[in-house]
Amino acid sequence: MLDRIRASIPALPPAEQRVAKLVLADPRSFASLPVAELAERSHVSKPTVVRFCRSVGYDGLADFKLKLAGSVNEGVPFVHRSVDEDDKPSDIIVKVIDNTVSALLKFRNDAASHAFERAMEALAEAGRQGRRIEFYGVGNSGIVAQDAQHKFFRLGVNAVACSDGHVQVMSATMLKPGDCVVVISNSGRSRDLLDAAEIARKKGATTIVVTASGSPLAQQAQILLAADHPEDYDRYSPMVSRLLHLMIIDILTTGVALRLGEHLRPMLQEIKRNLRAKRYAQPE
Repeated sequence: MLDRIRASIPALPPAEQRVAKLVLADPRSFASLPVAELAERSHVSKPTVVRFCRSVGYDGLADFKLKLAGSVNEGVPFVHRSVDEDDKPSDIIVKVIDNTVSALLKFRNDAASHAFERAMEALAEAGRQGRRIEFYGVGNSGIVAQDAQHKFFRLGVNAVACSDGHVQVMSATMLKPGDCVVVISNSGRSRDLLDAAEIARKKGATTIVVTASGSPLAQQAQILLAADHPEDYDRYSPMVSRLLHLMIIDILTTGVALRLGEHLRPMLQEIKRNLRAKRYAQPE
């Protein structure tokens, strides 16, 4: 929300720009102060404060302050950054979804397409040559690695997922040039993954890393797919980060499938046809 306000400043009239700058200077206070004091601090009229709120896409001052409070609070530690202790189920639904949608849209705007292109091409080439494609993750990221393996093996490539630190080290030791490893981590500080990524890189495998930019693991990457978000990994359960990582895997799977060519589609169609036989209830 604050990013949107910051980006909108050049298009606002001068008086509304002063209101915007007051929001950005102290969003917590803005969310709690009455309109008269907001107008006085901004050196504008009270109607101008309301017009500003509407100019940036909200129904009015009350709606703006409600959304602003939700975007700058610290949430419930170890539960979720966007909810409060006394939230009703309807509030939780809106806040969790809004927080997720905001993170996805920010990633869409910030994603480095050239990094994705390099990753897709490396993975597709490994698939075409029958080389190994491995996905490493621990804890919650290990689940994402399993999802990646499930998606990639259907493309007819040699894909495996490892979530045990010892197995990761052994598997990375057996990698060769032409192989690919995708290392997934929210914090980018897991010792197991740092060790495995370093070994894979030294063995000549293409090392693709999905993590926060600036983290120690990001420094090990040949290709970095940065997944930055406001979720503090020390204070909150991984919610947005997990969804971002799953989305990145979906993007990679789609890009690799397209690069592997049309001959892949009959196999995918046959897989779907064979899976239909596993369903007890068939459509009319």
